[in-house]
Amino acid sequence: MTIRTILVDDEKLAIEGLRLRLEPFDDVEIIDTCQNGREAIRKIKTHKPDLVFLDIQMPGFDGFSVVQGMMDIEPPLFVFVTAYSDHAIRAFEAQAADYLMKPVDPQRLADALDRVRLRLSEKRGAAEVERLKEVLAEVAPDSAERYESEEEVPAANRFEKLINIKDRGQIFRVDVDTIERIDAAGDYMVIETADNSLILRETMKDLEKRLDPRNFQRVHRSTIVNLGLVRQVRPHTNGECFLVLESGAEVKVSRSYRDVVARFVH
Repeated sequence: MTIRTILVDDEKLAIEGLRLRLEPFDDVEIIDTCQNGREAIRKIKTHKPDLVFLDIQMPGFDGFSVVQGMMDIEPPLFVFVTAYSDHAIRAFEAQAADYLMKPVDPQRLADALDRVRLRLSEKRGAAEVERLKEVLAEVAPDSAERYESEEEVPAANRFEKLINIKDRGQIFRVDVDTIERIDAAGDYMVIETADNSLILRETMKDLEKRLDPRNFQRVHRSTIVNLGLVRQVRPHTNGECFLVLESGAEVKVSRSYRDVVARFVH
């Protein structure tokens, strides 16, 4: 899979430095460079790249203005590159794939490209499924209906591996495998790991879509549990039970969710 890439920075030296750091990655193809935001918008719409490394601080149209200029097309993935750490929160709010500080650290660049590859794989996989459905609908409508009804649980790589959580003025990058449980508190989610408790502004319904259901299941109207971190099931009265998690925390499973959880923990 070739990642067609555009580099955007108002400093030529910064573009050349990033180009050199990208040379070891055989799957990254730099198809163009830009030195201002207006030029970037034009070239992105013309070339339709997979990925754009985008400087934030540029005269005229800054990096966020470039992202806003993509609203009328399917945008590429963006990795923001800047010398100013105070833009990090806004960058993640703009749905950036990642955020790199200048000078770019080679390992952080490699990590960012891993995230880009995952996002592109998800995107292309979804597009292939849609094309298959369209073809089936034309040549074999009955097969298309069966495909819709028998569709398997989506592949694991569709789901988030890392979740960016803005809490207390900081961005926390949380590995989902370390999440023990998630508790709803209105429009907020309390994300509990073994050593931290973080607040995420998101509904439980939306968060569930981002998590692999083979690992994360709702065990109560307001609680999701990582089944991989369940160490004991303790029966309780009235058909309810408690799950004892790796940290020692206990979570009650309401009667209406007991059968769902039982399939995974037995």
